Amino acid sequence: MKTLLLRLAAPLQSWGADSKFERRTTMREPTKSGVIGMIAAAMGRGRDENIEDLAELGFGVRIDQPGQMLRDFHTAQVLKEKHPRITDRFYLSDAIFLVALEGNEDLLHEIEQALLNPVFPLYLGRRSCPPSGRLVLGLRDKSLKDALLEEAWQAASFYQKRFKTADLTIVIDAKQPGALRRPDLPISFSQTHKKYAYRYIEDIPAAVRMGD
Repeated sequence: MKTLLLRLAAPLQSWGADSKFERRTTMREPTKSGVIGMIAAAMGRGRDENIEDLAELGFGVRIDQPGQMLRDFHTAQVLKEKHPRITDRFYLSDAIFLVALEGNEDLLHEIEQALLNPVFPLYLGRRSCPPSGRLVLGLRDKSLKDALLEEAWQAASFYQKRFKTADLTIVIDAKQPGALRRPDLPISFSQTHKKYAYRYIEDIPAAVRMGD
């Protein structure tokens, strides 16, 4: 098995797992469904195409720079309604994540090339959140967890200079039934029948120390 590493950075990111229309929340780190959606777009797959091979990839995230939660207040006028709807949309501002995908080397290489030459525009959770900086860090001959533990700190230089050291949290796939569950395993991105399943995750605070 090989592991493909991505660096997800942008002025704004938003990774919803259970948002409703009036309140669009974000998780503190990228969701598997959101990252798989970005990869499918890069590969030129339509919303009704099969994504089983992508969903089966091992998935993990390291929070290298947590950023700040940002609330964006909206009013939306709906046809045939007298009063506008009030909505809240939440974003992560100036966050940086190390994302790891583990699986078949040929598929990971295909994903790597697609992200470097995407068919459709890429975004980090929402269309208003395009990635910035270097996105693809490359393949590693390591397990998913080892790659997350050993890769260099990806936080911005000003952040590293300010904090010197940081204990980074890792959120990684887990197999045991007693682990946390999250409804972000994509089954279908079809606009008429979106479907997600639960996946087990392990949340490991202070998994690795970075810096001096």
